[in-house]
Parts: sequence; C-alpha cells; structure tokens
Amino acid sequence: MKKLTLLFAAVAITAFVGCKNEKKDMDGVDGMNDSIEMDTTATENGMDEPKTLSIALASKSGSSATGEAYFAEENGTVKMEAKITGLKPGTHAIHLHEKADCGADDATSAGGHWNPTNEKHGKWGDADGYHKGDIGNFEVGDDGIGKVTMQTDEWCIGCGDANKDILGKAVIVHAGKDDFTTQPTGDAGGRVSCGGIIQ
Repeated sequence: MKKLTLLFAAVAITAFVGCKNEKKDMDGVDGMNDSIEMDTTATENGMDEPKTLSIALASKSGSSATGEAYFAEENGTVKMEAKITGLKPGTHAIHLHEKADCGADDATSAGGHWNPTNEKHGKWGDADGYHKGDIGNFEVGDDGIGKVTMQTDEWCIGCGDANKDILGKAVIVHAGKDDFTTQPTGDAGGRVSCGGIIQ
C-alpha cells in the first residue's frame, strides 16, 4: 500500500511539473506572437513612406531644352519640382499630357493635356474649370534656366485612380506661355521638352 501511495505521489508530481513547464512554454509563445505583431505593425508603417519618382526631360522640336522633374507623394499630397535648362528667356508653359510617349520629334505622341474629368482648359484652381494637367507658367532667366514647384492633393503616384494617377502621363514644356483662355491648349506654342512619367 505504501508503494502504491508513493507511485501516485510520483505521478502527481510529474503531472504538476509538466503542466507548469507547458504554461512556461505557452508564455514564451505569447511573447513571440507579441513581437510578430509589432513587426507587422512596423512593416505597415513602412508602407506610409513617401513615394518618389524622378524623370528626365528630353529636348524636342529642335530645341536644346532638357531637364529633370521630381515627384514625391506623402500623406495624400504630391509635390512636383522641375528644373529645365536651354530655354529661351521669358515665360513658358508646363503641362501634364495624357500619354507617357515622347517618341515623336515634336512630342505630339504625348497627346493633349491630361483632362480625365473633361473640364475646359484654364488656370490651375480656376472656379470655371481646369485640366488636371494644367500646371501653368514659369519664368526663365537670361541663363536659360527655369524652375517649377507645385503641390496638390489632386494627383497621386500609382494609386490606380484614373482621375488622379499621374503614372503614364508626360511632362511637356512649351515654347511660349499659357494664356489660360484659348481652348484646349492655352496657345502655349510648340513642345520643346518632354518626359514620360513612368516607374
């Protein structure tokens, strides 16, 4: 009988220790799950980093105008900065056109102004309407260099919204200035530089 009691006691102790170790193991697993969840959160936060894109602007229509345009999207706002050299001093227009095709010598392969909402041409922000590609005019000094900066929440980079997505469009610099009146182009003259917005 004594032996039987000792046997039961040994089995009970073994079972108790086993349960305790199993609980420790489960606590360790819970800790691992916490760290995995934290890592996932960090990855999701990483997806909120700014999207950036840089494109080269090539000379067109026999001009010597070249440059670069830089786009960055953060918190639903796209900022564009462009620098163009080799332009004639004075006022020039810059627009986004509907296709990222700069293959033609005069850049007509880029199509017309990007206008997904079928508005009339006008100055950006005009209550009477404007194209999503109607960036506007900029000044060029005697050194032939012009700079453009624009910021808007009406564009996105690769979001897939046909009314906002600038991917697949082209940046076009014109020989003259936009009068914001003539339809549908603003009478801005020839296309002297072009760059397709592609990744």
